[in-house]
Amino acid sequence: MKITRAASETFSANRRRALLEAGAQSASAAPVSDTSAFLGLGEAELTPAVRAALAALVSELEELRGEVARLKARLAEAEEAADRDPLTPVRNRRAFARELHRIATFARRYGSPASLIYFDLDDFKSFNDRFGHAAGDAALQAVAERLSDNVRESDVVGRMGGDEFAVVLVQADRATAEAKAAALAAVIETEPVTFGDWSAPLHVSYGVREIDPMADPATAIAEADAAMFVNKRARRTG
Repeated sequence: MKITRAASETFSANRRRALLEAGAQSASAAPVSDTSAFLGLGEAELTPAVRAALAALVSELEELRGEVARLKARLAEAEEAADRDPLTPVRNRRAFARELHRIATFARRYGSPASLIYFDLDDFKSFNDRFGHAAGDAALQAVAERLSDNVRESDVVGRMGGDEFAVVLVQADRATAEAKAAALAAVIETEPVTFGDWSAPLHVSYGVREIDPMADPATAIAEADAAMFVNKRARRTG
């Protein structure tokens, strides 16, 4: 069957489009001669002008791939920043709730326990009033760092807002979480927070709940928060 010039041009156009859609991976790794063969160009068609055009095409596509990679990296950085608390080096409430949902789903699927600890700094308003908001920020940062430094990489730390923090412990039942909560509270309270030339002690209350795999994140957080409030009130009246 005789191939017409129009059919040949259509074939070449389709090959070029396939190259573009593939991201020029073959072209960017191959010399112009290999690329021209991929595009269906014969030796007679490889005039200096065609060679220059192919080289320019390969260069432009390589630049495009580099720009796409840079855009993906910036997007990943933006997503990471969106998940971080603006003051402390831990997750914000939205990101924490998402991780809590993920861990609860895992617990439901595999029958593994997970627990939630809710922390609240005692008399933080008085702390701010006495030492100033800059000192209060330093205290919040210290709490976030001490929590992060004393849990496993698989656990999740988040700031719920204000002076409240939460920790999800994977593979931890209620008794394990209670012991870990007491240890974390001791870490926070044992060493005073320093700011400039002064230091001040910190005190926290906490509540613990083993996560119900069927409950939504908001319910789990609210239950741990309620347990923390009960403990805080007991400390005040005890």
